[in-house]
Amino acid sequence: MSGFFMNPQTPGARFVRLLLLLVLLLPVQALAVGNPADMLPDPAQEERARTLGRDIRCMVCQNQSIEDSEVGLARDLRLIVRERIAAGDTDAEVRGFLHARYGDFVLMKPPFAWSTAVLWATPLVALAGGLGLILAMRRRIAAVPAAPPLTDEERKRLAALGLPREQGGTRA
Repeated sequence: MSGFFMNPQTPGARFVRLLLLLVLLLPVQALAVGNPADMLPDPAQEERARTLGRDIRCMVCQNQSIEDSEVGLARDLRLIVRERIAAGDTDAEVRGFLHARYGDFVLMKPPFAWSTAVLWATPLVALAGGLGLILAMRRRIAAVPAAPPLTDEERKRLAALGLPREQGGTRA
């Protein structure tokens, strides 16, 4: 049996390794709210909390919503969202509460305002800068003059060295 796992050529061993790799790479995001005690008893309220949680950014992970994160702060925010929903707050009131407490950064889609203009403009500025850089490099490459043809003296020296002759009027 030990030869089965030790021999990488065995089709069964390859299958077992592939299966193990797939299990290890499965996303664990579904386990973020895995504790039944954290969930609301009403399925409609729980669904509202999950939907709202996808719009709230984890302050630690920064690119994940609190529903996708397993960090302690994300769990605390999930509990706050569920407490507010259980207390009867609307989605706008819950967002407003978190926004007032943590600022624009807590929202996955911050509102457009002069204070958040940099957040919204940065991708456009980066794209414009990249395109400008590409155009400048293309112009610089196009502006490079062609090498002048070899002089008679250079051709004689080249022939004396036995090197290949110039092709197309440019230096070899």
